[in-house]
Amino acid sequence: MILEKEYIEKISLSHRKKFAQFFTPEPIAQIMVNWLLGNKELASLLEPAFGLGIFSRLFLNIKKDIKIQSFDIDPVIFTMAKQNFNGFSNVNLFLEDYLFSDWNNHYNVIICNPPYLKFHDYENKRTVDEIKSRLKINLSGLTNIYTLFLLKSVYQLKENGRIAYLVPSEFLNSDYGKYVKEYLLKSNTLRHIIIFDFKENIFSEVSTTSAILLLAKDNNYKKVHFSLIENVQQLHKISTLISGYPHVNGEFTINREDLNSNIKWRTYYQKQTSKEYHNLIPFNYVAKVVRGIATGANDYFIFNKSRAREYQIRENYLLPCITKSKDINKPFFTKEDFQELSKKNADIYLFNAGKNPRDQKILNYINYGELSGVNKKYLTSKRNPWYSLENRTPSPIWVGVFNRTGLKFIRNEAGISNLTTFHCIYIVENLLHKIETDLLFAYLLTDVAKQIFNDNRREYGDGLKKFEPNDLNNALMLDLSKLKEEKKREILDLFAEYRKSVINNNENIFLVDTIDKIFKSEYKI
Repeated sequence: MILEKEYIEKISLSHRKKFAQFFTPEPIAQIMVNWLLGNKELASLLEPAFGLGIFSRLFLNIKKDIKIQSFDIDPVIFTMAKQNFNGFSNVNLFLEDYLFSDWNNHYNVIICNPPYLKFHDYENKRTVDEIKSRLKINLSGLTNIYTLFLLKSVYQLKENGRIAYLVPSEFLNSDYGKYVKEYLLKSNTLRHIIIFDFKENIFSEVSTTSAILLLAKDNNYKKVHFSLIENVQQLHKISTLISGYPHVNGEFTINREDLNSNIKWRTYYQKQTSKEYHNLIPFNYVAKVVRGIATGANDYFIFNKSRAREYQIRENYLLPCITKSKDINKPFFTKEDFQELSKKNADIYLFNAGKNPRDQKILNYINYGELSGVNKKYLTSKRNPWYSLENRTPSPIWVGVFNRTGLKFIRNEAGISNLTTFHCIYIVENLLHKIETDLLFAYLLTDVAKQIFNDNRREYGDGLKKFEPNDLNNALMLDLSKLKEEKKREILDLFAEYRKSVINNNENIFLVDTIDKIFKSEYKI
């Protein structure tokens, strides 16, 4: 029998990534199986993403006669799985796409670790339209495929049946996830959400932000339980929840009718810093966050001085632009900093031909792009002409997209553009909440601001955090218009001193700490 470890050694990483094959560790698989064993009617089991059948192997150790229906689309792993289960007449394996198959059958128990593919990595529109049409629901075009597996499985669950799914917890706190959560709530099947919040990758094939979803089609639908698992020693919590169902509560228990599918569900299972402060407003009252410029072909569009000389691209056809986060190592980016990067031959320009270039060297480079197929890439093919850049005015403030240690805000004093490594922050004209740029930036530098923003973060593996533009737009902040004029002056004076210390390469972080303390004294409950 070929098991997961041997498969990983034999099959290339590129193949496994293509089919999004991340195998479930046996301790996690056994816990999920134990949930299903609580169903007294174990006649039929569905495995929508079979792989090498770890769930079925564990099931057959306990109930050898259960009828198993399973699907996979990878011919390589399918062949190996057929060999593994050759002696089991009650195990039916199909080399078919689960999302387009088997809609008329229903099952007592369903268990799955579905593929994790983002919307641009699969036939997004066709697949999403299939689920929308079958279930009569609305779905975002950005929906990740693993949630489509989950939705179909809920549809196929028999009365008194149970489901166990291992999925990324991303959908709990993403925009596209609101439709998924809405369907789960309407189905009255959601029972437990167990979020893995490991500080390191204890399981090599499980993301630190995975979650186990336990569902049941019974009458115990009035409460939904949330639990956080921070290390492997806490796995017994899940076993206690399962064995004590429906009488044992999770770490956090919420009435189903109180769950709001339109908000990030982190608020139900993690401490919210914003609750420690008063006079809060949405960030989009004072600023608007949009992503940076997306070229669709960075290798083609990004230039440095030497590359410009090689292709004889004149400076008036180059847009000054920060392309890499690592080029910014201070909270203030000045014209002098930009000139220094230019001298170091950094990649800080974008090819910017405009609409109707006549310069022969520019036309030659455009022709080179077409011969290389750059004009046929996804984003470039949507633009007219294909080589034009997105119209994005340089913003006064940048914010990093990813972080591990806290949000990175940059004051763009150089007035240049940026790629998607940063989001752009523009000040909004608002009569009620008009805030000057320096006061807003002074606030953004503080721990208070970053901690409140953290309530709206997205989490990935190994402690990596991400903020999409709307995560920040919809986050809360202190209402700075409530500050008295003398406090504003005090903060701006401290900010000016801090800026001076940074520019002189003698950063005095104590000044930011003092600003932070002022905000806490003025706004903390």
